[in-house]
Amino acid sequence: MNRTIPDDTIAAISTPPGQSGIGIVRLSGPASITIVASVFVSSSDRDVRTDERQVFHGEIRANGNAVDEVLLIVMRAPHSYTREDVVEINCHGGPGPLNAVLQLVLEQGAHLAEAGEFTKRAFLNGRIDLVQAEAVIDRIQAQTRAGLHAAAAAANGALSRAIHSIADTLVHAKSLVEAEVDFVEQDMPALVTPKLKEQLEGTQREIERLLDTAAAGKLYREGTAVAIAGRPNVGKSSLFNALLRDARAIVTQHAGTTRSVLREVINTGVIPVRLTDTAGLRPTEDEVERLGVEAAREALSQSALILFVVDSSVALDALDHDLATELARLDVPMLLVCNKSDLPEAANPDELKIAFAANVQVSATGGDGLDSLEDTLAELLTGGVNIAPEQGLITRIHQEESLRRSHEALSRLLENYGASPEFLALDLDEAIRALGEITGETTPDDILDRIFASFCIGK
Repeated sequence: MNRTIPDDTIAAISTPPGQSGIGIVRLSGPASITIVASVFVSSSDRDVRTDERQVFHGEIRANGNAVDEVLLIVMRAPHSYTREDVVEINCHGGPGPLNAVLQLVLEQGAHLAEAGEFTKRAFLNGRIDLVQAEAVIDRIQAQTRAGLHAAAAAANGALSRAIHSIADTLVHAKSLVEAEVDFVEQDMPALVTPKLKEQLEGTQREIERLLDTAAAGKLYREGTAVAIAGRPNVGKSSLFNALLRDARAIVTQHAGTTRSVLREVINTGVIPVRLTDTAGLRPTEDEVERLGVEAAREALSQSALILFVVDSSVALDALDHDLATELARLDVPMLLVCNKSDLPEAANPDELKIAFAANVQVSATGGDGLDSLEDTLAELLTGGVNIAPEQGLITRIHQEESLRRSHEALSRLLENYGASPEFLALDLDEAIRALGEITGETTPDDILDRIFASFCIGK
C-alpha cells in the first residue's frame, strides 16, 4: 500500500444499491468543494465555495437541466472524516439520480474511489489508527447490540489505548537498556534494574489479559454455528421457526418433512448465532431423505454447539438413545431441549445418560421457555465470561498473532534478564514492532491492502 498522502479528489456512492428515500454521493479531497460548486445551483443563491454554512439546498444540474433536488453537507478540512475537504450530496435514493450525480462529478475531475478509500485516507491522514479503521467495518457488519458496543469501543480507541500503553512501557524500557549500552564504560547507576523487570512483568500480564479477550472478540464479530438435531417429528423445525420469530421452515405432522439444511442468523442479544435446522436423524431407504440425513450429520460436525431436541410428551426409545450416543462422539457440547412442554410429560431425559451442558424445557409452538433457552445458549457460547468491550477486545486473527509475537519476545527478554543489554534491546524491538502492526504503524503493506480492500466502495 502506498502510504503517501494523496492529493487527488475521490468520489463514490456511499449508500447501498436499490431504492430508498435518500442516497449519498460522497467526495473527499482538495477539489471536492470546487467540483460540486460546478454542478450545484443553490436555491438561496449561496456560493458553497465561500459561504461558511455546512448545509445547502438546491439542485444538481447538467447543461442547465435539473438532475436532482439535493442537500449538500460540506465539511472543510481538517474537520471531516478524512481530514480533507468532504462533500456529501444527499440525493433521492434511486439508481438513476445517484449514478447521474456520480457521473457528473467524475466528469468534473473526481476519481472513482476504491473500496475503503475514504477510511484509508482517514488512516493516512492520522485521524484514526488501524484498529479504529477496522472497527468501522465491524460497526457496519455488527449483528447484535453487544457486537455494536464492542465495535464502538474499538472505534473510540479502547483497544488502541491499551496497545499504546503497553508500547509506551516497552519504549521506555528500551531507552533505559540502550542508555546502559551507550554508557557502559561510565560510572553510572544501573538502569536495567529489578524494578524495571517488575514493570515488564506487569506489561506481560496486560498482554495476556488482551489475549484472553480474543475468543470473545471473535464471537462478538463473527458469531458461531449452532445446529438443531434429533429424530424426526420432535419439533426441530418448529423450534427453528420460534427462535427466528419467522416461519422459515415448513412444519407438518408428517415425520421427515425437512429434507435439507436450513441456515439463518439469530440474535441472542450477545453474539450472532448461525442457526441450522437439520433433517431428522433415522435410518431410511428414501434416497432424498438419506441425502438430507448425510447433510445433517455434516452440519452437526461443524457446529460449536448442538441443540439435541426430544419430544417430552413421548417416552424415549432406542433411536433417541442411539442418536444421543452418536452425537456425543462428535465431542461438541450439547444442550438438551425437551420440547412440547405444554403437553403431559412422558420422557425421562436422565435415561439418555449423556453429559449435556444444560437441560431446557420449551414449547416451540406456544413459546414457553424460549427466553430461558436463549439465555442458556448465550451463556454456553460465551463460557459465562462477561468481558467489557470498553476495556478493549482483540477481534481479528492478525491482531492476535501480532500480540502473541510481542508476548513471545517479552517472554524471551524476561527469561534472559540480566544478560547483555544488546540482546535485551533486540527483544524489545521485536515486541514494540509487533504491537505497531496492530495499530498500523509497522503493519506490512500487503496486510493493509487486504484490510482496506475488505471495505465497501464509498466507505
